[in-house]
Amino acid sequence: MDVLKILLLMFFVNSRFCSAADPYSFYNFEVSYITASPLGVPQQVIAINGKFPGPTINVTTNENLVVNVRNKLDEGLLLHWSGIQQRRVSWQDGLAGTNCPIPPKWNWTYEFQVKDQIGSFFYFPSLHFQRASGGFGSFVVNPRSVIPVPFSTPHGDITITIGDWYTRNHTALRKALDDGKDLGMPDGVLINGKGPYQYNKTLVPDGIDFETITVHPGRTYRLRVSNVGISTSLNFRIQGHNLVLAESEGSYTVQQNYTSLDIHVGQSYSFLVTMDQNASSDYYIVASARMVNETIWRRVTGVGILHYTNSKGKATGHLPPGPQDEFDKTFSMNQARSIRWNVSASGARPNPQGSFKYGSINVTEVYVLRNMPPVKINGKRRTTLSGISFVNPSTPIRLADKHKVKGVYKLDFPKRPLTGPPRRETSIINGTYRGFMEVILQNNDTKMQSYHMSGYAFFAVGMDYGEWTENSRGTYNKWDGIARSTIQVYPGAWSAILISLDNPGAWNLRTENLDSWYLGQETYVRVVNPDENNKTEFGAPANVLYCGALSKLQKPQKISSSATRSIEFTKVSMVVMALVMMLLL
Repeated sequence: MDVLKILLLMFFVNSRFCSAADPYSFYNFEVSYITASPLGVPQQVIAINGKFPGPTINVTTNENLVVNVRNKLDEGLLLHWSGIQQRRVSWQDGLAGTNCPIPPKWNWTYEFQVKDQIGSFFYFPSLHFQRASGGFGSFVVNPRSVIPVPFSTPHGDITITIGDWYTRNHTALRKALDDGKDLGMPDGVLINGKGPYQYNKTLVPDGIDFETITVHPGRTYRLRVSNVGISTSLNFRIQGHNLVLAESEGSYTVQQNYTSLDIHVGQSYSFLVTMDQNASSDYYIVASARMVNETIWRRVTGVGILHYTNSKGKATGHLPPGPQDEFDKTFSMNQARSIRWNVSASGARPNPQGSFKYGSINVTEVYVLRNMPPVKINGKRRTTLSGISFVNPSTPIRLADKHKVKGVYKLDFPKRPLTGPPRRETSIINGTYRGFMEVILQNNDTKMQSYHMSGYAFFAVGMDYGEWTENSRGTYNKWDGIARSTIQVYPGAWSAILISLDNPGAWNLRTENLDSWYLGQETYVRVVNPDENNKTEFGAPANVLYCGALSKLQKPQKISSSATRSIEFTKVSMVVMALVMMLLL
């Protein structure tokens, strides 16, 4: 028995990416094309297990997640888990700079622990503009039962994805960008993958399937809303109902009432909504375009239905109005500034969120990142960040490090925008492990931007119109700025974030606007512990894919049986680990 214990313990120790002491959740994702008509026009969309949008991933803090992905598309695929921090395993982040693509007809298994997180997130395909065709879904991380939550348990938990949508698929949209064209106005807005309710017969044709959310009168529900769209900020509202903001991207907020809230591309919020209205009729759920000429963009409006179980009729009449500030964005910025971190609430751990006093930590490095309108570089239309249009490496960053492949990237991303002509390069930021980085995002374009940082929840400490200066620090919120992973940057304005670089790996810093991201508006922050002891960052997984300069290391995959074998083997492994724990107790 002692020998068996030792052998099983060795097996347990060798499973580096998850903790056997915590539960496991298993998902099988088959990613394929289907034909759907969300706006009444048949088109090719990307489905998961035959469904569009994909299934909601629902886990609990510290749970181990195993997602076996079978790629049935005709091009490479990666899934990115937006807002999931991938502690010590940037190998699982699912981006071009961290992973080699899963080839068509292949399968690959993601395996990671949702360490010390709670909240509302989403996942999506990160390559080849594929998110514009779907493949996205909600990702919910519930708190452990022993951790208090700063509100009463809701009657129900409802996930909602909203986003602008084109009736052209991602390959057609991608070609337009490659040809130097703008995408133009979207054809509509989807709510949970469905088009608008026919609130206006001129704007909405017959026969469109719309989303209906059924609720019980008098009950309170938690609504988790994510903007999974391409480039359009959306104002979310429910006719006649208050939205009590409770959480955003893993942080509990100070609870405040809103009649509507602007949700920018890549952002997630959760609201507490009490069904306290009379049931004379159904109510409109609206997601309408913001930061645009809203008269011209009227059709870019998603409309669903909130249906009480005792409702007496259909929703009729005009939609509830959004903010009346089309030509004055001060309202929207002030609304964003009003969102505060609940410093007394526990997050994923028992200690209060505010026990990490970010405002008293000395900044060790400062980067001012500026985006401009698209420019021509070598005859091609590109977007830039501080004068550099990013070129994704053919070999992922940390894989190149592991195999000592030279020339894959440069650690020379400028701390201030370049003054010379823009250029295309694989230039990344050299972050200092356990440093405290200040990043100023300066939007000198005429359209709204939102930025995402993988691997971390940063602190959103300030935003204002005009050009950022050193004196702007005097306006920073150093006490209860929300910790999140995606922040909006208004046209002609700046936003400032603070990042504690305690998570080694290669982490993507990008615009969430899909067209600008595709054309080069991103970089990576490489954070490496100089003491290579494998305790602060795990090595490459056993199933790592090879590409670029390391393509010759990739072994062929037996396609017929691999789709189920990997996850079945993992399940057996988990059973063995459970036996280990029983034997060692």
